[in-house]
Amino acid sequence: MPFINLKLVGKLTKEQKVKIAKEFSDTLLKVAGKPKEYTYLVIDEVPGENWAQGEKFFA
Repeated sequence: MPFINLKLVGKLTKEQKVKIAKEFSDTLLKVAGKPKEYTYLVIDEVPGENWAQGEKFFA
């Protein structure tokens, strides 16, 4: 059972989330033979004020 946890800065539209879920599940099916219905995806949309690279925040 694949579990994917995608973290990104900012927000996605519903359409973008659907496309991302499709692409991840398609890839796992093609590459690893994992059925789409067994693939779980969690998308964490993190505000830029909570995400830093070094000392620089993305807010």
